[in-house]
Formats: sequence, C-alpha cells, structure tokens
Amino acid sequence: MAKTKPGKKDLDSYTIKGTNKVVKVGDCVLMRPAESEKPPYVARVEKIEADHRNNVRVRVRWYYRPEESIGGRRQFHGAKELFLSDHYDLQSAHTIEGKCIVHSFKNYTKLENVGAEDYFCRFEYKAATGAFTPDRVAVYCKCEMPYNPDDLMVQCEGCKDWFHPSCMGMTIEQAKKLDHFLCSDCDSENDAKRSMNGFPASPVNEPKAEAKRRKR
Repeated sequence: MAKTKPGKKDLDSYTIKGTNKVVKVGDCVLMRPAESEKPPYVARVEKIEADHRNNVRVRVRWYYRPEESIGGRRQFHGAKELFLSDHYDLQSAHTIEGKCIVHSFKNYTKLENVGAEDYFCRFEYKAATGAFTPDRVAVYCKCEMPYNPDDLMVQCEGCKDWFHPSCMGMTIEQAKKLDHFLCSDCDSENDAKRSMNGFPASPVNEPKAEAKRRKR
C-alpha cells in the first residue's frame, strides 16, 4: 500500500454523519451535488483518509448517469443505469449522503424488487473521449436495440430472438396475455428457421448464439 503523506492516516471505515451507516473501501455511495435540485452523484469509494485535524476525505471513482455522458441518454439505457468512469476525485466525507448498490447488469435483471438504492452498470466510460468498454453489445428485436431491463420483451418460439411488443404491433397488455409468440418472419416463413444452438432463456444470459452485433 502506498504511504500516506505526513499527518494523514488511512481509515478502514467512515460512519455517515447523522446515521449509523458505515462506509468501507469498495462501497458505493450517494454524494451531495453542488446544486440541490440535482439527484445525488454516485461513486465508488477507493480510499478513506483523515488529516491531523481528523478531517475525513474519500478518494472516489465516479459513476456517470447516461445524461452526463458525451452521447447522452439513449433509448436502451435503463432508468437506474450508470457507467463506471475513469474520473477520480478527492472529496470531503461530509458530502456522503448514503449508501447504494451498483449491481452487475445480469444480477440487476434478477432482482424481484428494485429499491431506491439499486443501480446497475454494464459499461465502463472514458470521461474525456466518451468511449465505452465494451464498445459492442448484443442487439435484439427488429429495431436492433440493446436490451433495456425496464422494457417488457417477448421471445419468439421460432428464432428465439426477443422483441418489443410495440415493434410487433402489440400493446404491453396484449403481450402479457400471450401463451405463444412467433415474430412476423417466423410466422410467415415457418420452415426458414435460424440456428437454435445455445439460445438463452432470457436476453441477459449471454453469450447469445449468432446474436447480431453492432457498434453502439
């Protein structure tokens, strides 16, 4: 571990002011923005340190919301989606408002109930260039969009691809009542089926065999 500067010491934890919540290195936290009307910033704590006056500061790695990125929010971005950036800062621990959980994309889609403290991340983001890792992602439906966990999708029993009800001319209510579904291609060309090797039970369980891929 790197040595701290004279008069500074590393701390194992920090208790959020006015609460009994304990923050440790590796935890994700909500941090108070400078403008009160904005939602709290989300960051991952990389280090906790105190100076000789016992002022506690945290080194954080910021998560960006889609609207804070260079490309802005897009249709497939979930309401609770964050990007793990390469932007680090040193902040006063007093600006920490609470704790939160940033799930992997796969784990987030398995949550039975999404709480206010639940977020998910599937991309890393370079703040200076707007580049994402990974730079390609599986796409679904005839609209060829990446999966948004907030949107209902139905699976075709023929090609095993997933589709938005609206792209298939259905309402969400109609889609929920379906016992069986064939997309328009499979419905009209029942004998022209795609390979069915290794298709997933849900659009999240990658890898998807012969999934279309494109640059975001």
